[in-house]
Amino acid sequence: MAEYELCCEIFNNCSNNQMRDVSFEEVEVADPDSYVHSMEPRATIEKEVLDNGTLIFHTDTAGLRKRYSFTPL
Repeated sequence: MAEYELCCEIFNNCSNNQMRDVSFEEVEVADPDSYVHSMEPRATIEKEVLDNGTLIFHTDTAGLRKRYSFTPL
């Protein structure tokens, strides 16, 4: 299994509060795709791969948008 720094950002839809909720943790997962699908089973998910190996998953569940970034350690 690979180790990643996982950053989860939740985008706030409130008109008077445009700040994001952000959390960081270190995770050890074999398949980040499966991990995100298990966390967000009903979401529409788009995957982005950066040149440095970071995997970014953009999710949307009934208008609630989140971004999961997996950066290799």
